[in-house]
Amino acid sequence: MSSRTDPAIWSGLFRISTDSGQTLQAQIRQAIVAAILDRQIAASMPLPSCRILAQKLGVARGTVVLAFQQLVDQGFLVAKERRGHFVNPEVLATPGRIREPGIKEKQDTIDWKARRKMAPSEMPEPRKHENWIKASYPFVYGQFDPSLFPTAEWRECNRMALAVLEIRNWAADMVDRDDPLLIEQIQARLLPRRGIFANPDEIIVTLGAQHALYMLATLLMGRDTKVAMEDPGYPDARSIFRLAGAEVTPVPVDQEGIDPSAIPRDSDFVFVTPNHHCPTMVPLSQERRQQILDDAEKHDRLIIEDGYDSQLVDDAPQQALRGQDRAGRVIYVGSLSKTLAPGLRLGYIVASAGLIAELRALRRFMLRHPPANNQRAVALFLSLGHHEALVRRLSTAFAERRKRLTQAIEAQMPEWHITDTPGGTSIWLRGQRGTNGAAIAQAAAARGVLIEQGARFFDQPQQNGHFLRLGFSSITLNNIEPGIRELAQAVQRRAAA
Repeated sequence: MSSRTDPAIWSGLFRISTDSGQTLQAQIRQAIVAAILDRQIAASMPLPSCRILAQKLGVARGTVVLAFQQLVDQGFLVAKERRGHFVNPEVLATPGRIREPGIKEKQDTIDWKARRKMAPSEMPEPRKHENWIKASYPFVYGQFDPSLFPTAEWRECNRMALAVLEIRNWAADMVDRDDPLLIEQIQARLLPRRGIFANPDEIIVTLGAQHALYMLATLLMGRDTKVAMEDPGYPDARSIFRLAGAEVTPVPVDQEGIDPSAIPRDSDFVFVTPNHHCPTMVPLSQERRQQILDDAEKHDRLIIEDGYDSQLVDDAPQQALRGQDRAGRVIYVGSLSKTLAPGLRLGYIVASAGLIAELRALRRFMLRHPPANNQRAVALFLSLGHHEALVRRLSTAFAERRKRLTQAIEAQMPEWHITDTPGGTSIWLRGQRGTNGAAIAQAAAARGVLIEQGARFFDQPQQNGHFLRLGFSSITLNNIEPGIRELAQAVQRRAAA
């Protein structure tokens, strides 16, 4: 906690002038109230003592005492015995801004929308449930189950990363480099699972898969770029490419994955999730995999492969496109979010050494490198075999949950078609056309059931409101059946309304 006497904290908050028409006491009160309402003083930070503040401002101590006392009476401050004066937390929790007379509101006169060169705020927002962990039945995708998280193992690796010798390894500015141990572990333990064999100079660490896609779009795409991608498909990838100025063409998906024959010949890139399609989870057939690779070479095209939901153990694991690629045209994006934790924000890109070198140069201007202490902790987690043990445990648990979820839907919601494939952490549902998925999600949430609308995955969401996605990575096995029962009742009530 910062010291209450730290001049760097308080020097800019108090502007006292003897030429002002107001009393010194009123000026002190106005300065403190303005700082509180502008959220410049945290509730945990004690204000300077009356004696220190009086000395700093060159006023009598009694003037400050009276100012503090009046602010206590007005509810802006609370006095804690032997600790000093603090901001009243109730004031910080109040949404409205109640100001004393004479204190002017700050006005933002700049039209930021007119000045921007891209429009990120106008892209579709992610439909995330911030308080999903408090819900009775969280069928949300991409979250973790606290009961399955390897708390003891993760703590062990963090303690090891904080040893004196380890700190010397990661505390220095690495500029554009990554932790060599993490690169080694990605190379030796993660990539071979998908048939990818890469050299260290063909791997770069990122702050998750989205950061990886954003760097690729920034480096390789512009207003004359054409990107073909799955429809339905990963909505944030679609938005990232469009923010870079690229023209995104939706390509239909069926039970064998993306249809290569529907990819426009003049496409510069193809974005695919071949092992588990986002969001239907269907794998791309081997015939279509080969066609996509052949067409890429024929039409001088690059492929961005997202290893979406492919970290778990599958019944019949498929080789990644990157593992089949012999021409260096596939850029592979991976993540540790679905196995370790989404909040960790660590991913990686595997590509040709020349491209990785350019990405390192770009990343240096963005953030230099992901936090090296996190990189070392994850590297130790991988090297000690904790990740492989976790993957086996998660795969077993999720396979059981998938089976229970499928059975519950078939029993309680037989009118909904299930796209169920081995592996992954979600199930895709298709209802009758005209079904209002948004209304169902709202009605379900009122019953403690959190689900995801499927429309957001389509290039034309308004025409695809009859799809839902149900994740099962964060819901316990025993809550699946009662949760689907509640969801079925919500669907019935919406149909009857």
